[in-house]
Amino acid sequence: MNLSSLHPPKGQKHPRKRIGRGMGSGHGKTATRGSKGQRAGTGFSQKRGFEGGQMPLHRRMPKRGFTNIFKKQFALINLKRLEKLEGDTFNPERLVELGAIRQAPYGVKVLGEGTLSRPISVAAHRFSKSAAEKIAAAGGKVEVLTP
Repeated sequence: MNLSSLHPPKGQKHPRKRIGRGMGSGHGKTATRGSKGQRAGTGFSQKRGFEGGQMPLHRRMPKRGFTNIFKKQFALINLKRLEKLEGDTFNPERLVELGAIRQAPYGVKVLGEGTLSRPISVAAHRFSKSAAEKIAAAGGKVEVLTP
């Protein structure tokens, strides 16, 4: 067997549909658009979500709640993740460097899920009550940064 004898399985390859290239192509005259109607004419374009005049799905759905445009998105990290990281001093720059968080546009918040078996020093913008208690109980230090 050599490369020149390889070919795709039967039925896998189909010739391209040549639309609007005359009667001999098998797709002449109306060029697969049917006859008459809104979509048949030249230059026809349709808006996304258009449903033929029926009220579109995105307008039929009820509106719920609101979006708070002043929301501050903190980068979250749990104590169990800090426990696995090497080192004993953590701040936002160090956490980004280690790959524990991606970015912290409004700061970092430490959450209390997990346990600590060693004392660590953590500098972050916010701490949950349980996280601060667990860090202190392990003999670590909590430093609250200003945004």
